[in-house]
Amino acid sequence: MAVSTPDVCEPAVGLSADHYRHWGLTHFLLDGHHKLEAAATVGRPVQLHSLLALGESLAGSEDLARLPTLRTRLRSARATGT
Repeated sequence: MAVSTPDVCEPAVGLSADHYRHWGLTHFLLDGHHKLEAAATVGRPVQLHSLLALGESLAGSEDLARLPTLRTRLRSARATGT
């Protein structure tokens, strides 16, 4: 179980030709530390249940409003941004 916060940021001005907005999701693990460590040790996948904390997010309100639509996209389309 985790609490997660979304973040949408842009590169610093003048430092990069890449001006894409980068989405991130930070997970703060509340319970299941031992199960996560055991799975990592043996290379097994885990399923993480999280509570999304929108009020504590670094993402803007327009970005947060897009989340339901973005979640309906295929995983491959989310990764490429198409």
